[in-house]
Amino acid sequence: MSSATSSSESIPTMATKLETKPTIPASPPPTLEEKTVEQSPKSESALKSFISGGVGGACCVLVGHPLDLVKVRMQTASAGAATSSNSVFGMLSNTLRKEGVRGLYRGVSAPLTAVSPMFAVSFWSYDIGQRMVKSYGQRGLTEEEKSLQSYSLSMKEICMAGAISAIPTTGIMAPTERIKCLLQVQGDLVEKGGKAKYSGMTDCAKQVFKEGGIQSLYKGTVATLARDIPGTVAYFGTYELIKRELTKLQPNNKKGDLSVGAVLTAGGLAGMACWTVGIPADVIKSRFQTAPEGKYSGIVDVYRSLIKEEGYAGLFRGLRPALIRAFPANAACFLGMEVTKNALGFMD
Repeated sequence: MSSATSSSESIPTMATKLETKPTIPASPPPTLEEKTVEQSPKSESALKSFISGGVGGACCVLVGHPLDLVKVRMQTASAGAATSSNSVFGMLSNTLRKEGVRGLYRGVSAPLTAVSPMFAVSFWSYDIGQRMVKSYGQRGLTEEEKSLQSYSLSMKEICMAGAISAIPTTGIMAPTERIKCLLQVQGDLVEKGGKAKYSGMTDCAKQVFKEGGIQSLYKGTVATLARDIPGTVAYFGTYELIKRELTKLQPNNKKGDLSVGAVLTAGGLAGMACWTVGIPADVIKSRFQTAPEGKYSGIVDVYRSLIKEEGYAGLFRGLRPALIRAFPANAACFLGMEVTKNALGFMD
């Protein structure tokens, strides 16, 4: 009986204890905002991409132009002209000895004047390409869902954005490359005792325009596109891939926290990948742009003539100086771009 009494007395005590617990209000159904853990990062300013690309382009030209000079001279030399002095370092030493440092930068005014805006347009159009690809990937989502959901571009989408960037860039690249190649080949002729036809970049542009109009300035545009579309796919694709892999090896695993060494490595290898893919079209472009009017009917004629005279190995003439130049030049380009982008972070 006492046991039953004790048990009956303990029941209300427990009930009392239960009643003293705070009442937890019913939770409303989770909203989209609560379901989303990581919000979509804010888009970078297109103007910031434009400015940082221009700075990167200037860095690229200043570091890589001497080897670009060697590349063009090797590509436009006749098939039987290969000697020890026509090796990469042989050409560099001969030019330095005969023309000084100024000779190494012959024709630099054209790319320096145009490469900064060209790289500015390239990085800007790459940014636009990324937005276009992202917009396509997010089709069917509401604006609220787009703003709340994190969207990371796949490597395929990055390569597509890179291909898009080549199209507007060619509008600046084609006439610039034409003038640069003519001045560089002229320098080789002057070095061998020939007479200069052009006094500089402006004079070259005026004479080319006078001889054939705007069509002559844009001679080789198709070859430039054939080089730059696959080249930029390799360029931006390699940079982003290596950047992602190197980010995983660093303690602070954030996209914007790469070390200087990592940026230089990714940028340098991206440049080498770009030129490995693009060098055959670049050889054809250089031959076509520097040939006398009427020598070739088009880039297909250049290709056939090149294969007939030199075989398929002729398509890779100038690859060595291009690769030697590509690493330091593009490492400097991406470093300059990333530093400028970080400095202009307030523009986002």
